Amino acid sequence: MSEILLDNIDIQAILPHRYPFLLVDRVTELDMNEKAIGLKNVTINEPFFQGHFPGRPIFPGVLILEALAQLGGILAIRSAPGEAPPVVYLTGIDKAKFRKPVLPGDQLRLQVTVIKRRPPFWKMEGKAFVGDDLVCEAESTAMVTTRTEP
Repeated sequence: MSEILLDNIDIQAILPHRYPFLLVDRVTELDMNEKAIGLKNVTINEPFFQGHFPGRPIFPGVLILEALAQLGGILAIRSAPGEAPPVVYLTGIDKAKFRKPVLPGDQLRLQVTVIKRRPPFWKMEGKAFVGDDLVCEAESTAMVTTRTEP
């Protein structure tokens, strides 16, 4: 069992995402400015399985990419110095590959590693595993900026 570094309450204090779009359940490792590892538990109760696909539920690949991006956002936000809470915007996805389907009951182990940082931009490599099997990989770019309240 992986140690819990950040649970879902901690994650909700960092990210603005909420049900049904909060896709990181737990963070088990966080090396500031370097990498993060997190978990996403896939359950048949998630609303998109009703239409993706009836009789053969498969976790949508785009949501695996979003889960990796959210984990990257957690890493970037927790690594950002300063008083104002930052916000992270996904600006690009490159080299996305989907290796195997992810099914209800699977647990995704998400891993993001920083490739390059040139403020305000971060480039990260993301990998998602079910057990030892690599199911998805991609590079993402994000912009970290300060949050402006209306």
